[in-house]
Amino acid sequence: MITGDANVLDHAIDLTILDVVFDTKPLVIGGLAMAYYGLRKTGADIDFIVTDRDYQALAKRYPQNKMDRWGDLGVSIGSYELLRSIFRLDYAFFSQRAVEHEKYKVLSFEKLLFMKALAFWNQPEIPKHTDDFNLAMHHYLGACQNAEFVENAMKHVASYQAAPNGMVLGGNY
Repeated sequence: MITGDANVLDHAIDLTILDVVFDTKPLVIGGLAMAYYGLRKTGADIDFIVTDRDYQALAKRYPQNKMDRWGDLGVSIGSYELLRSIFRLDYAFFSQRAVEHEKYKVLSFEKLLFMKALAFWNQPEIPKHTDDFNLAMHHYLGACQNAEFVENAMKHVASYQAAPNGMVLGGNY
């Protein structure tokens, strides 16, 4: 299981500056979620996904701060970006298996990896997307692969490299 560091969140987030009461806990995504899982430092902004109801309240309170990215609506307030959806996938989708905290949730690691795959797939020419995807994928494999299987495979690297497609047939190393 991949766990995160709540201290990273507590030092970065102060939702009181938004002057809005959320019906549902905002969902931490993006660079802060990457930092939460220990993948890299957070960036300059803090990204959330919010429910449509909370988006409507934010849009009403901050109409001059609304944004629309190909149908994904959001509100940008200072260093906070609060989105209703990404790739038209909403809070209900991204909050599945989210990690609960007192005032917000954090995207599950699996959904973070999916989100990074979407960004890479959509804009592979942007180095940040490639870097983030690779960081998440390597972290996931490192945390989830069977260590005994990895150790056994590492003993035979030379044989895999010499074999077509890395496949050793018949167990002859």
